[in-house]
Amino acid sequence: MDGHFVDNISFGPAIVDLVRKHTKLPLDVHLMIEHPDHYAPLFIEAGANSVTVHVEPESKHRVEETLKKVRDAGCRAGLALNPATPFESIEPFLDKIDILLVMTVHPGFGGQSFRSEMMGKVKRAAEWNKSRAAKIDIEVDGGINPETARLSIQNGANVLVAGTFIFHAKDYREAIAKLRGETPN
Repeated sequence: MDGHFVDNISFGPAIVDLVRKHTKLPLDVHLMIEHPDHYAPLFIEAGANSVTVHVEPESKHRVEETLKKVRDAGCRAGLALNPATPFESIEPFLDKIDILLVMTVHPGFGGQSFRSEMMGKVKRAAEWNKSRAAKIDIEVDGGINPETARLSIQNGANVLVAGTFIFHAKDYREAIAKLRGETPN
């Protein structure tokens, strides 16, 4: 988050670099910024395995070129879609991405309520996936809790981003188990 595309500021490439030194787990970076074409290479160099950019700041970057740069660097390329942006905005890029991130809240601030009307976009992506051999991951971010996780999965999502629900829980392991529909031990 750059304080421009969204009205908040968060981690930069230096944090990704620090985390990379302590794990071999995949690092998924979601850039909520105006100039992702400039910053994506810095996050990739820092150790990101996937980089997701937004389709919305088209005047600030050429979406197709940015996605190509990410893929050419050996990373998974993702495209995010804000609630107010129609699904049609990402259709020209579906065959150029590995991840479609459907935002179910306005990006930039945790703790917002899940917008179930965004499930139409998830369903459309799932239908598109049915028509091709190579599938994209359908990711949902915003207001994820056990109920909204179940709804997202039922509509075709296979990746969920949960922040507030986990970080406000007393026991992270138990919270994650609940999201997965498991009975905590």
